Parts: sequence; C-alpha cells; structure tokens
Amino acid sequence: MALFGGGKPDHPMADIKNAKSLIADLPTSDPVKVVEDVTMWLESIMREEGFKVDYRFQLFDLLDQAAKNHPRRLAQDYLATDRQEKFRESKLWNTSFEFWKMLGAAYIQCVEQFQAGASGSGGIKKDLAVIIARALRALTLQLKWGLLRYGPVDDRVWSDIGRLYLFGEAQKLTTTPIAIYPGQHGGGTIQQEFLKALMLSVSSTDGLAPLNQEIAERIVAHFGADFVMAPQTGPGVTYCFDLAMRKPAARVMQNSEPSATTRFFGAGKAMAGLVQLALRVREQNAIPSDINLGGVYEPALVLGVMKHLTLYWSDKPPARSSERRKMATRMTVVHGFKDTVAKVDPTSQEDSLDFHQADGSESWIAENVSDGGFGAIIPQVKGDWLKVGCLIGVQTETSQYWGAGVVRRITRDEFQQRRVGIQMLSKLVIPVSLAPAGDVSSFSAARGADSGILLSTSPDKNGEVALLMRDGSYSQRQALDMNVRGKTYYLMPSKMVEGGDDYDRARFKIMKRD
Repeated sequence: MALFGGGKPDHPMADIKNAKSLIADLPTSDPVKVVEDVTMWLESIMREEGFKVDYRFQLFDLLDQAAKNHPRRLAQDYLATDRQEKFRESKLWNTSFEFWKMLGAAYIQCVEQFQAGASGSGGIKKDLAVIIARALRALTLQLKWGLLRYGPVDDRVWSDIGRLYLFGEAQKLTTTPIAIYPGQHGGGTIQQEFLKALMLSVSSTDGLAPLNQEIAERIVAHFGADFVMAPQTGPGVTYCFDLAMRKPAARVMQNSEPSATTRFFGAGKAMAGLVQLALRVREQNAIPSDINLGGVYEPALVLGVMKHLTLYWSDKPPARSSERRKMATRMTVVHGFKDTVAKVDPTSQEDSLDFHQADGSESWIAENVSDGGFGAIIPQVKGDWLKVGCLIGVQTETSQYWGAGVVRRITRDEFQQRRVGIQMLSKLVIPVSLAPAGDVSSFSAARGADSGILLSTSPDKNGEVALLMRDGSYSQRQALDMNVRGKTYYLMPSKMVEGGDDYDRARFKIMKRD
C-alpha cells in the first residue's frame, strides 16, 4: 500500500502498463517456470489489499491467459515421467496443483469481495458468470490432480464447489451460455462446469492408471453439455451432492432424505453418447477428429477408459461379486512377472516375512478379504512401482503356496497411508515352461522355451486354462507346448484376457500330448 492511503498500491502490477510488461516477460519457453511465476503473481495480487476488485479481476484474467497451454504441457510431462524419477514427478505435480489451487482461490476472492460489496464490485457484475465458471474449472483441475495421486481430496474443494454454485443459482446465472475462455472450446455454462467436476468425482478414477485418468477427464469435459440436473432421482439421474455439506457426491441411496441444498444429477444423454462414441472408435479403429483428448492415444486404451466410465455412469452401479470380510494378516508381495515367476519356482526356499527382502519382496497387511481378492495396507517403500494394473505375486502368512493378483484400485488417506484393492487371479499358481508348438518334444533353448505361470489347477468346463506369460508372448496364431512337472500339453490359443506392462494373461484350449 502507498503511505497514508494516497495514490496507487505499492505493487509492481499497480500500473496496468507495467503489469502487461511484466507478464509479457514471462519465460514462455520453460513451462514449469512460467507456471510457477504466474502462481507467484496470483498470490501476490491476492495479498495486496489496495486493489479494487475489478482491477484485481483484470490482473487475474491477464495472468490466466498468459499461462495458456503451459499447465497442459506440464500434465503431459507428468504422465510421461517415470515414477522412479521421484524428484521430477513431485516437482511437476506440486507446480501443477499449486497453480490450479491459486487460480481457483483468485477467482473465489473476486466472488467473495463482490458479495462483501468491496470497492470496484460494480465493475465485475457483468463478469460474474465467467468468474464463477472459471473458479469451478480450476477446482475441477485441482480435483483431477488430487485424483492422479489417488486422493484424498481436501474438503475445501467440495465446500468451494458447493458455495460457488449456490451463489450462481442465487444470481440466476447457472444456465446462461457464456464465453468462459476465448477460443473453440471456451464456451459453456456454470452448471456444465459444476457437473463436469461432479461427474469426474463419481467416475471411480481410483481404479484407473494416471494416463487413463487423464483420458477420463477429457471425456468428461467432452460430454459436459449432456450431463443433467433434476429435482429428483430417476433414469440417468443417479447421484446427489449437498451444496452445504463439504462432502463428495454419492450414489442416491434408498430412503435418503434430501435437504434444501441437495442437488440430483447424472450422466443423462452423455451415457448414450459415450456408447455411440465407443462404437465409432471400434468401427474406425481410430479416435474421431472431433474428439479432443489432449493427446494421441491408441484406440484400445481409450476404449478401455470408455468401458470403465460406462459402468459408473450407468443407472446400476457395478455390484461387488462377493461379500468383503474384515481380517488382519500379513502377506508377502513381489511385483512384476519376472519376480513372481522366481517366487513360484519350487526351488525357491525364501519364505520370510521380513519388511524388506533382498529379493525385493515387501510385507503388506491385508485388512479385508472377499472371494475375489484382498484389500491391503501397504508400507512406504523406496521404489514407487505401485500402480493400477500391475501384477503381483502374493503369499499370505497362513498359506504355503504363492498366488498371483493384479492391483485394481489405489487410494491414499489423509495420513498419506496407501490402500490397495487386489483382484486375485489364482490363490495357487504353478510354474510352467512354454515353447512354440512343434514336432520336437524336448524344451531346448533353440526352440525358445520361456517361463509361464499356470493360473488353473484343472481345465474349466470348456477345457480351457488361464496362463500368465511374458508381455508380447501371446499370439492368436501360435499354438504352444506347455511342460508342467514333466508332462507336456498342447495349447491352442483361445483369447487374450488382459495385457499389462510386463505380462499377458490369456486363455488356451488344452490337450494332453501323447
């Protein structure tokens, strides 16, 4: 502030010409630096008490526009960064999250000062809808970045979303079409921004890998105009959110009593649109040019995300296949196909449950169990290999056998304790040798014998067994010879079930070789 309250505030951006010059000098060739600098200026302006609210908004708008596509570039870099590069991964995450948090806070400050009748409030009355919509979009991106690390999401986010929308309703602005940002994809309404945040939050992204979460957020944005709000629940309206409760949205429960601040919403027409889009992708084996996913992705990857979203946008939530039961037992875990093969090899004598093993095994605590798998608490470990879809070898302290599972869900609580949901592929697995089927009966090195893991102790009703193989090994055109404990079986490929980073899971028709 200037001394004795006279003149302009003592701030480098108190003069608009100087402010524009400072913004023009931002280091645009370095995305991290420019986002950090914009964040710093946003915070500095927020702290300056002498700015009128209309001038404050003008500066926020200039800085927001100056950031432009740099936050998206940071997201792309983050998703392409190996999780072992912890310093860079943390730098990109913190830079991105702090930017969206500060940008949201900046626009919320404008709303709060307008509500308080601060000097310059009249100058932003015409911009209120834009300010609210931008604040909601920034909150959605805070939500996205929190979900990329599997939560938890701060209660502040839900509180801000609720009170912004409530204010927008009071001003009768929520359904008015506006240019939120300049450009082709900049239009929308406050209600659409509100619903995009809520639909992302109910899409169960803790069951998706980070790259799949990025695609999911872009698909949610694409269908933003098709989501629906309604006075009560019904077809396509399966979720509710209380604007005053500081809690995430949830499925509508039977006999639940809505309050005056409860809002019902759901996928609406977006569900049919998502199904049609998936059909187009399958037919064309390509992503249609009118779909902006922020990057170039393989159709199979995008279809997997669409399948996931279809489950959680539907009127019927995915049902748990079996009851979950509380328990507390230790389990030794190794990760990846190679280490799992090494553990299920009967020559291995390692059965210790020490916290860290020389072979890379870890001790986890299973806290619940169902017929399909486990829920487990995992320790803080040096190697950050854990991600949705990774293969693990599992041995509980009550079993002498090794099993195999896949991590399907990851969450992180307010104490940064990670919990995982594990789908068990088999509680008892058998090491096997695999080679291309041929006339030679021996498994020689020349024939390319490879290790595999048999997930079935006997063929199913169709005469098929399930196998884990090294990634890239499965071919629909290649029959295999499988050696199990000295016996050789002829395998006809049936179908590829799942492909992970380092494994193929497939089914084969089995016949005993004479």
